[in-house]
Amino acid sequence: MNKNDLIRKAIDARSLSYSPYSHFAVGSVVLTKDGKVFAGANIENSSYPLGMCGERNAIYNAYMHGYKKEDLVCLVIAADTDEPVSPCGACRQVISELYPEDAPIILTNLKGQDKETTIKELLPYAFTGEDLK
Repeated sequence: MNKNDLIRKAIDARSLSYSPYSHFAVGSVVLTKDGKVFAGANIENSSYPLGMCGERNAIYNAYMHGYKKEDLVCLVIAADTDEPVSPCGACRQVISELYPEDAPIILTNLKGQDKETTIKELLPYAFTGEDLK
């Protein structure tokens, strides 16, 4: 699956967002080595901390289907922003543990702009399981 197909799927995933408070719909997809695509969208709650971001939902979706870090090859995040959307700090922390550090992360918006990065670039000094030893 090519980058444009994945971007389209991430944008489509935005339609699954439940965001009545922020009105900030985010869609995301993660691609696996065997070509499966798992979608996620942000789901809000009136008790704000109980919501979940789209990129975490996509990654958790893949994990719930038996995939692991080494199976994931591309993550795409899409929102209606002026510049390509960037993941929040909580998502960066989760991505740093559950997604390969050198695998591409494509940040995009509805204007057709995108930026390719990695979690190493987005969170260079991540807190990891090694810090707990």
